[in-house]
Amino acid sequence: MEEINSKLWPFIEAKKLKKRIEEKEKKLCVFQTGYGPSGLPHIGTFAEVLRTSMVISAFKKISKIPTKLFVFSDDMDGLRKVPLNIPNKNIVKEHLDKPLSSIPDPFDKFQSFSEHNNNKLIEFLNKFNFDFEFKSSTKNYKGGNFNSGLEAIFDNYDKILDVILPTLGNERKKTYSPFLPICRTSGKVLQVNIINLDKKNKKIEYFNPITNKNESSSIFDGECKLQWKVDWAMRWYVLNVDYEMNGKDLIESFVLSSKINRIIGGRPPNNFTYELFLDEKGEKISKSIGNGISVEDWLKFSPRESLELFMFQNPNRAKRLYFDIIPKMTDDYLRLRKDYETLDKQKKIESPIWFLNSKLKFNILENFSFNMILNLANVCNAESPDILWGFIENYYKDIDREDFPLIQQLLEYGVEYYNKFVLPNKKYRPPSEIERNGFKKIIIVLKELDENCEAEDIQTRIYEIGMELDFENLRDWFSAFYQVVLGQDQGPRLGSFIRLYGIKKTISLLEEKVK
Repeated sequence: MEEINSKLWPFIEAKKLKKRIEEKEKKLCVFQTGYGPSGLPHIGTFAEVLRTSMVISAFKKISKIPTKLFVFSDDMDGLRKVPLNIPNKNIVKEHLDKPLSSIPDPFDKFQSFSEHNNNKLIEFLNKFNFDFEFKSSTKNYKGGNFNSGLEAIFDNYDKILDVILPTLGNERKKTYSPFLPICRTSGKVLQVNIINLDKKNKKIEYFNPITNKNESSSIFDGECKLQWKVDWAMRWYVLNVDYEMNGKDLIESFVLSSKINRIIGGRPPNNFTYELFLDEKGEKISKSIGNGISVEDWLKFSPRESLELFMFQNPNRAKRLYFDIIPKMTDDYLRLRKDYETLDKQKKIESPIWFLNSKLKFNILENFSFNMILNLANVCNAESPDILWGFIENYYKDIDREDFPLIQQLLEYGVEYYNKFVLPNKKYRPPSEIERNGFKKIIIVLKELDENCEAEDIQTRIYEIGMELDFENLRDWFSAFYQVVLGQDQGPRLGSFIRLYGIKKTISLLEEKVK
């Protein structure tokens, strides 16, 4: 394999993983991501699978060892509370504490709540062409696939308690057990104290508060499930997992699960901890609440690649994930993608673009940006991309729309974004006297310029006018244009904007403001 010197985080992860696999002399490198089907797949689910897939791409570049990605659904987990963002809540409320795979589907489309959400997950991931194998907790428990791991937990019961109990409060210690029996009468997942371990028959004995009787359950074939930290450790052991990411909120859980995994003879997977996404209020995004932006929401206003870039950048920093970041990420993608076209083979590997979906032919115009589209839409109140195409065709002579499918997409996204977020918040203010004088000077300058002059010439002249005026900060001069003329606090590079919008149209626009 070729030597890769990239310092990008997926390659750093891949190199550590390659060393691990070579030490174990494994013939397959196994990756895993987890999904709790108590809620619909959300942007955090997408991020974990996407980022893991980025590490897989890097690993494949530096190693010939085959890879496998398991997307695991913990659908045998007992549902403790009713999610806020589902229909028919009463149907679900009647079945609280049962495994998700035993609760009716509130959407009335599948046999169970988890089957609905699992299918949504698979459909969701397939839409993005992720290469994965889906794993269901219920099927693996009931099918006996986890029996060897369950026996290993059973045989090391006391050692595992020694790891877990010190982390619990006094009340929880009294009832804690790694094994959670499934009540044969109610179907509920029971959190009960284990009275005795029947080591000969591999059964647990406990008092069932629902039947008021002492009962016993086999640890095998789905009669019990494990507490999730123990379950996590057991899955790594049985599935031979080499790599798994987790959010910052699960750091302590990963440490505990790693200790348990070692107790039963496993080797914990390589781990990467990522920071959590925050909504517009700075609160953690939750799948049960449904706050924050969804993948579908993002893709209404920007290409998939911009979302992937957002996920790629600084995964170990908390990020505010809301609609106002979309324009910047779109322009960051366009800039990096344009640069990518000029890079040699080695330099391409050092670019984030190497990890993104980039199958669409990239053909973009000079000085073209998503923010420019939004500002054009703002000035002319664009209701369709055709209006914006008119300005582009006036600026870029002899352009053929058919040669620029990406621009067509961006114009469509821009109109959608403008009408959803910009138009409702437009707020103009009148110019101050100094600003009014400045705008009058711009009008005089623009009337002297040729319609086909360079954008940089316009920018320079506007800058010079600002220098002549008595502004404490030159930035206030440009902000005045944005606030008075465009009705917003921030805006484009004015030379490029005026050149694209048209000098004559800009003069008319300014004349309206200085009346």
